[in-house]
Amino acid sequence: MRFSEAWLREWVNPPVDTQRLADQLSMAGLEVDAVEPAAPVFSGVKIGHVLSVEPHPDAAKLRVCSVDVGEDAPLQIICGAANVAADMKVPVATIGACLPGDFKIKRAKLRGVESFGMICSASELGLAESSDGILPLPADAPLGEDFRAWLALDDQCIEVDLTPDRGDCLGLAGLAREVAVINRVPLTPAAIKPVAPTSDERFPVQLLAPEACPRYVCRVIRGIDPSATTPLWMRERLRRGGIRAISPVVDVTNYVLLELGQPMHGFDLSKLAGEIRVRMASEGETLALLNGEQATLRADTLVIADAERPVALAGIMGGAESGVGDETRDILLESAFFAPLAVSGKARSYGLHTDSSHRFERGVDPELQVRAIERATRLLLDIVGGQPGPVCEVSAAEHLPRPTPLHLRAERVARILGLQLPNATIEDILERLGMAVERCDDGWQVTPPSARFDLVQEVDLIADIGRIHGYDLIPISHASSASATQSDSETRFELDRARLALVDRGFQEVITYSFVSPEIQELVEPGIETLKLANPISAELSVMRTSLWPGLLQTAVYNQARQMERVRIFESGLRFRFGPEGLTQTPGIAGLVVGDRLPEQWSQKGQGVDFFDLKADVEALLTQTGASASFRFVPAEHPALHPGQTARIERDGRTVGLIGMLHPALAARLDLTGDLFLFELDLAPLTPGVLPRYAKISRYPGIRRDLAILVDQGVSYEAVEQCIRSAASDLLRDLILFDVYTGQNIETGRKSLALGLILQSSSQTLTDEIIDATVGRILERLTAELDARLRD
Repeated sequence: MRFSEAWLREWVNPPVDTQRLADQLSMAGLEVDAVEPAAPVFSGVKIGHVLSVEPHPDAAKLRVCSVDVGEDAPLQIICGAANVAADMKVPVATIGACLPGDFKIKRAKLRGVESFGMICSASELGLAESSDGILPLPADAPLGEDFRAWLALDDQCIEVDLTPDRGDCLGLAGLAREVAVINRVPLTPAAIKPVAPTSDERFPVQLLAPEACPRYVCRVIRGIDPSATTPLWMRERLRRGGIRAISPVVDVTNYVLLELGQPMHGFDLSKLAGEIRVRMASEGETLALLNGEQATLRADTLVIADAERPVALAGIMGGAESGVGDETRDILLESAFFAPLAVSGKARSYGLHTDSSHRFERGVDPELQVRAIERATRLLLDIVGGQPGPVCEVSAAEHLPRPTPLHLRAERVARILGLQLPNATIEDILERLGMAVERCDDGWQVTPPSARFDLVQEVDLIADIGRIHGYDLIPISHASSASATQSDSETRFELDRARLALVDRGFQEVITYSFVSPEIQELVEPGIETLKLANPISAELSVMRTSLWPGLLQTAVYNQARQMERVRIFESGLRFRFGPEGLTQTPGIAGLVVGDRLPEQWSQKGQGVDFFDLKADVEALLTQTGASASFRFVPAEHPALHPGQTARIERDGRTVGLIGMLHPALAARLDLTGDLFLFELDLAPLTPGVLPRYAKISRYPGIRRDLAILVDQGVSYEAVEQCIRSAASDLLRDLILFDVYTGQNIETGRKSLALGLILQSSSQTLTDEIIDATVGRILERLTAELDARLRD
C-alpha cells in the first residue's frame, strides 16, 4: 500500500514528522518499506498563461509562444509540443530554473529565435516516465505561483508492507484510523453524503452465488461527458499512490480504492444485456480481459455476467468488451463484497494479480459498499457530470460475515503482555480502534468492527492492545521457571556435525525451495505421487519435493550456466512423500559433485571427480554413527542414475540412502556437462549410533603380510573384506587395499587386488606358524567362496 503523506494528513495530522510517523506505523505492525519524495528536486518553475502561439519562421515543428508568468512582461518561449495552445495554463521553467537531472535553464536561441524559458511536460518535471506533450494545468491555477508549492510536491510517498491479515489498512481510511489511535488525535474523514438520484432507472441484479457474493451494489449514471479529463489533483494522488491515471471513470474507482479500500468497477451500460448475474462460471467459458488476455474459465470461478455472457472476473478484473471507453456516455457503477475464500488464489491461478484481488483476498469491509458508491458517484458527477439513478443493493444477509463477540480476560492481558494495564486504558484502546466493549465479571465482551477479519481470538485483541500501547513501552522481564534439562543421547546422529564435515571436505551448503517444478520432479523420480500446492507462487514451483536432488540439480544448472564447472554442494531438509500412513515429512541430507576432484593448481593436472570420491565423502559422514562397518554399498538401479554406477546404501539390511552418477540422458535434458554424482541419506536410520568402547592396546608387535589375489571382475572388495575378516578371527587388526590392477598378464574378466593384512595378538607374539596358518585359512576361504587365487 503506497500513499501520499499530505493526503493522509488531511484525514489525521499528528504532531510528528515523517520519520517518526513511519516509525510509529512500523511499531504498530504496519511495516514501512520505503519513504520517498513525491517528486524529484527542481526549482524555478512557475505557473504560466499562454497568451499566443505562432509558428516558428524556420522550423515547422516549433512554436513561438508568448507566456505570462506574472512578471512585468510576457516571456517569449520556443516550444515543440503539439498540444500547446493559446489560453492554456502551463508550468514554465524560467531562466535560472533547475530541473531534475541537474538540467539548468538558460537563455537560448533556436533556429535564430530567442527563447527565455521552457514550457514543461510531466516527464521533464519527473512526474511521469513519459509524456505526449506539455502538462496542462487547470484554468484556475494561480498565475505566477511557484508550481512546486501549488501542487504540494514537497510531499513524501510512504509504502507500507502489510501482512495478509491487515486488509483493513489497504486504504487511506484504515491507515488514518491507526495513526489517529496511536497518536490520540482526532480523525477527520472525507464527508460522504448520499447523492440524490435524478432518475428512477435501476439495473436488475441476481445473486446466483450468494455464499460467494452476499452483497452487490450498483448504480446507473447516464449522460456523462466522454471528453472530460481527470483533474490534476486526482491524477497526482493516484500517481503518488502508485496508480497510473487512465480516464475519469477508471480514475475515480481507483481513487476510492486508495481512499476507502473498496475495489469498484465501471461498466459501459450500452454493452450490458438484460441484467447482472453474479454466478459461478461454466466450465470452458471465455472472457477477454482488460489487460488484453483471453481467460478460459473454470467452474470454480466467480464471475459477473449479464444475460448473455461473463463480463468480469469477480474481484479480479473487468472484461474488455464491457469496459468503459472513450465513447462511453452511460455507465453502471458497481461495488460488491466478495467472500475472501471465494476469490482467494483465483487471480494467481489465471496468472493475474490486481489491486482488487489483493484486497478481496484479504477481506474488504462488508459494510463499505454503499458508502463507496456514494463517494464515487459524487466525484464522477463533479468531473464528468451525468444523471444518477438510485443506489440498488441486493444482499443475502445470511451469508454476510458478522463480527463474533470475543471474551477478553483482564488477567490474560497481563499474562500475555507481561504488563499490568489499567482497565480504563484497555477499554480506551479498544474503543478507539472501533470496537464495541462491554464490561463483564472477569474482563470484557468485545465486538470487533466489520473490517477487522483478523480479530478471531482473545489473543488477537491482546496483540492489538500491545501494539497500540507501544511495544517499546512494555518493560523487559526475564522469565523464570523450574529447569529440568535432559542431555541428548550420545549415540544420536548430529546433523550439524555432518554439515560441518562436508564443509571441511570442500562442499558448499545450499538452501533451495521445498516446492519444485513438477517437470524436474518427474525426471528425478518418475511415477512418484507428489503433494500439489493449492496456491503455488508459480507454475514452476507447484509440487512439494520428494527428494533433495531436484533443488541440487537446478543449483548445478545455474552454476554451470555461469561458467562454474567445479561444483560441490549439499543440502539438508525435509522430503514430502505419501506412504501407508499418508503424507510424511522425512529429514535427509544430500550432496552433488561435478568437475575436477581438486581445485585448479600448478602441482598436478586436473582430474575429474568419480564415484569413489563421493563414496569417500559419504563414508566420512557414516563414521559419525560409530558403526561404519554396519553400512554396505550394494549395486542398485534408479531412474535418475547411471545403471552401472549406482549403489544402494544399507544398514543391517535397511536402505538408508542412494549414491550414483547422474544418468547421461537426464544430464542432457538439463544441459549439464561432465560426470555428475549424487548422494542422498535418510537421517532417521542413522540413529542410534554406537558408543566408542575402550580396548586395551596390545604390547605385542603387529605383523604385516601382503597378498595379491585374482578374483572375477564382478566380485566387490566388500565381499573380499568380509571373507577375510571372517577367516582371520580376532587376529586381524587392519586390512588395507593398496592396489587394483587389470590389464597385461591378467586374465580377461579378472582383476588383481593387492591387500595388506595387519595381524596382531593381545596375548602373545605371533610366530611364523600362527601367521602362516591364519593366512592359509584366509586363502582357503577366498578360494572356496570367491574363486580367488594367489597371483603369480
